[in-house]
Amino acid sequence: MHVIYYCYGGTHSSPIAAALHTGLLSPDRLATKAELEALPWFDKVSADQRGKLLLVGRDESGNHVYVCGRGTEKRGITQAIISGFALAGGDPDSLYFVDTLPAVNVLMRIGGYLSRRLHLVWLGRPLAVRGAQLAFPKLVRIVREAQHQLAQIKGARHPR
Repeated sequence: MHVIYYCYGGTHSSPIAAALHTGLLSPDRLATKAELEALPWFDKVSADQRGKLLLVGRDESGNHVYVCGRGTEKRGITQAIISGFALAGGDPDSLYFVDTLPAVNVLMRIGGYLSRRLHLVWLGRPLAVRGAQLAFPKLVRIVREAQHQLAQIKGARHPR
């Protein structure tokens, strides 16, 4: 499977979720500022990377885990990824999309806007980090639900 965590910019909530999914972050304790800032793609994705699948790693089941910024085009981006994947010979049923936007809070939005859009990283990143820490429990729940769903999909495809 290819697991794609997506949000507006692909730079805050989705990298945290992908890191939780791949084991780069522990779901059992709040991530520190240093841990968040060290994550692949956290507060590093630019607007021209929106719509691209950015690999974070693999999970314990061997699934590839990505982040993706979708901008305002939730349906358009997912349809384009599915179509491109199929055209390249991939099985679209092996794509699993997870929306992390429900975990995003106002601090993450303001921090992301200041850091990524206005390039005021010194001002925006600390706000985004604090917002991410506040959103962390919601992101853990989103990831756990995705992992549960993936296990059910795998079980349905390969009954014992």
